[in-house]
Amino acid sequence: MPDILPNRNNNKKKPQVRPSFYWLYAVIMVVIFAAFYFDDQSASKEVNYTEFENIITDSINVRAHGITKITVEKKKGVAEAELSDSLTRKIFQKSALRDGAAAYIKTTLPSTDEFARKIDQWKQQGVYQGPVVYDEGSDVSTYLWTFGPIILLIAFWYIIMRRMTNRDGGAGGVFSVGKSKAQMFDKDGPVKVTFQDVAGLSEAKQEIEEIVEFLKNPQRYTNLGGKIPKGALLVGPPGTGKTLLAKAVAGEANVPFFSMSGSDFVEMFVGVGASRVRDLFQKAKEKAPCIVFIDEIDAVGRARGKNPNMGANDERENTLNQLLTEMDGFGTNSGVIILAATNRADILDKALLRAGRFDRQIYVELPELNDRVAIFNVHLKGIKTDDSVDVDLLARQTPGFSGADIANVCNEAALIAARHNKTVVQRQDFIDAVDRIIGGLEKRSKITTDEEKRAIACHEAGHATVSWNLQYANPLIKVTIVPRGKALGAAWYLPEERQITPTQALLDEMCATLGGRAAEELFLGRISTGAANDLERVTKQAYAMVTYYGMSKNLPNISYYDSTGQAYGFTKPYSEERAKAIDDEVSRIINEQYERAKAILKQYAAGHDQLAAVLYSREVIFTEDVEKIFGKRKWVSRTDEILAARQRLAEADAKAAPAPAPATSGTAGTGTTPVAPPALPPIPSADDPKVPKDLKDPNDPSDSKDSPANR
Repeated sequence: MPDILPNRNNNKKKPQVRPSFYWLYAVIMVVIFAAFYFDDQSASKEVNYTEFENIITDSINVRAHGITKITVEKKKGVAEAELSDSLTRKIFQKSALRDGAAAYIKTTLPSTDEFARKIDQWKQQGVYQGPVVYDEGSDVSTYLWTFGPIILLIAFWYIIMRRMTNRDGGAGGVFSVGKSKAQMFDKDGPVKVTFQDVAGLSEAKQEIEEIVEFLKNPQRYTNLGGKIPKGALLVGPPGTGKTLLAKAVAGEANVPFFSMSGSDFVEMFVGVGASRVRDLFQKAKEKAPCIVFIDEIDAVGRARGKNPNMGANDERENTLNQLLTEMDGFGTNSGVIILAATNRADILDKALLRAGRFDRQIYVELPELNDRVAIFNVHLKGIKTDDSVDVDLLARQTPGFSGADIANVCNEAALIAARHNKTVVQRQDFIDAVDRIIGGLEKRSKITTDEEKRAIACHEAGHATVSWNLQYANPLIKVTIVPRGKALGAAWYLPEERQITPTQALLDEMCATLGGRAAEELFLGRISTGAANDLERVTKQAYAMVTYYGMSKNLPNISYYDSTGQAYGFTKPYSEERAKAIDDEVSRIINEQYERAKAILKQYAAGHDQLAAVLYSREVIFTEDVEKIFGKRKWVSRTDEILAARQRLAEADAKAAPAPAPATSGTAGTGTTPVAPPALPPIPSADDPKVPKDLKDPNDPSDSKDSPANR
């Protein structure tokens, strides 16, 4: 027994090298490489020095130029002579040669200096006139050129085998592909974005700030029995600031922040995605409390069973299953909060969205008027501007713009000002930037005839005339017949950001959109293809009114819109008779608005002709020009009403504020700052993936009538 115990302690398993077929493959590759490397196509023959000299000096060989080249290796004391084809056939047998192979004869020299003098004599006597090469090479270089490639191949194969057998540590997998690619940031990291850099998004920012507070002061919530949320999902259209909010969290939180894209989990190898998920959460648990941010989570979180490849199970679903297990399995992830961002929340798996995984869904919508003003102020901090820049006007001109779009407007304005050698960015530069982004670059070089120019002016004047005389039509800003992008003419408006849109507003928009085609028919006596985009927009809007909004006289209170995001498949939710009735209703609505547009143009025919003439001569007209012809607009825009109400509220708050305390000697009096009016409620996004394109707000600037992007 005393001998057994020490033996038990000494019988530890030693690491053994497991045999692998990869090494057999390596040996085979080396052999093949060596065979090709050392397989010389040339023929060589060793002769003594006397025979070597006789072959060179033979008169028959001299006349036939039998020796084409002589090479002398001084270091080895060897001479080599390259033979011509005629001399090769004389010295070598045909069986010993390959087609096109070179032939040589070699000899050992008694003295390289003496042989060099003989070559000089041969050249003077005309015995040999070919080239002579003296090789000063060393043995080291020869060995390197000979064995170097083989050594490099073996070393490369050894490194690959080390990585494949995972001896270097890390999560398993070929080339360590199973390791997570998440980047970790801390308070001293390169991300310097804070919540002060995030303008607007007050509600979303409040919820994000609360998550940061959870990690900074968890006892404040746990003392009352509450549990820290496990995850939050940022949902919103592209460019609204979801990733920016995550960067602000990384900059504000004093905890480790792991950032990773959803596409980083997807790999060509089976099991890699699940391995990366495990490795990510393992790192997060070691650094807890921490935050894990997964950008574009829809790349890996798509609903199971809806794979476009029609497969029963695939690598993406395995990755999703592992993600679900890690987020809320038997294991605990205390102190690890998951943030994710997506603009396709409708396609995410329902198990991923349930409480306990993503407890909160934070909607990051397109900024409304107040938010756009704040975003402009943030991006204008680093831009040199003058007093002509009106931030409120810029915010009104950019409805439907995301935060990224506004940043692009400010940058484009700075580039335009620099292009014109300005020292500051002015108001006109911002207006040109908005026009550039919406419609594209002006193409004044595009050739148009006078007839085409008059037709375009008539068309655009028709839009302007009809919209100016309709209550719910958007206020006009600018009309131009200068080609932009794919459009020959364009009109810019101030779209009304309505919370709800009445039927009459939709009909007025349709009527104003059809004003261009109606003007062509009335005043030119013909129609053209210039209204193709107008007709497309009107048709979609009419179908939306009938099938989604239930705004039809003959088919009232019926909606075939699926808010769940599920497709109906290959079948329609209505019969063929109902489809014919829908088509009839759409045709009736469009025809009524077309006739209405013609009636308005007939009533204001003189003003239309005058407006078209001014537009033809100047190419660009503004609101002031339309007011001179038609007078002030009868209706006040919704935005003006809101701004006026805010002004009245601010004045009332200023009057109701207590008087400033009387100043004592040596001190200045302090007054009370008027309280800012409350922000407007957010506007429903037209870019919501659950809303079809047909349901987009007709006031979206990207779809404004005669938008250069659409004409």
